[in-house]
Amino acid sequence: MNYKTLVFDFDGTIADTLGETRLIFNRIAPDYGIREVAEEELNHLRHLSLKELLVHLNIPKRRVPALITRGTGMMRGNITQLQLISGMSEVLVELRRHSRSFGILTSNATANVDLFLRTHGLREQFDFISSTSKLTGKAKHLKAIRKTFSLRPEEMLYVGDEIRDVKASQKAGIPIAAVTWGFNSRESLAASKPNYLFDQPTDFLRLLSEQ
Repeated sequence: MNYKTLVFDFDGTIADTLGETRLIFNRIAPDYGIREVAEEELNHLRHLSLKELLVHLNIPKRRVPALITRGTGMMRGNITQLQLISGMSEVLVELRRHSRSFGILTSNATANVDLFLRTHGLREQFDFISSTSKLTGKAKHLKAIRKTFSLRPEEMLYVGDEIRDVKASQKAGIPIAAVTWGFNSRESLAASKPNYLFDQPTDFLRLLSEQ
């Protein structure tokens, strides 16, 4: 495999957290004067960029860090009950065999990710878990990770399920694999022009045959 280090987003990429995230959001939305999100609205939201999403839900950008901190704190109580994306466990183990280092960069809390991975027997596969409470702060973190591991940009791959993940990787000059089973739709992800677009976890195995 061409990539020495693989870094994964968590929510929607490894963990199936969308339903839980909506429930938590709706629980705290009234405290911030924000309207709740109906389940039937999710399909429309999947086509929106982060900026469009915040405008659509009328969420001031300054409120985002507080929402993330409170929401991830509430998620901790139920994190061990959430499901792994079907097929990801086997793929992660196989990819790890061909990588120098494995990590996670997420907007979720590191404690949540650590507990989830331990619950599913995957914690030992990852060398690090990094978190940012800024929805648009991943590019800076990706650059820092690359420098920490002394990698050229083309030796590292980020994996995420949102348009903002694609944009962060592109800003950091790092290749990105977008997965279509998370938050953003296949169409919106394709329009953002990721290096790879995967529709199922087994698609990752194509990386092993690249020369």
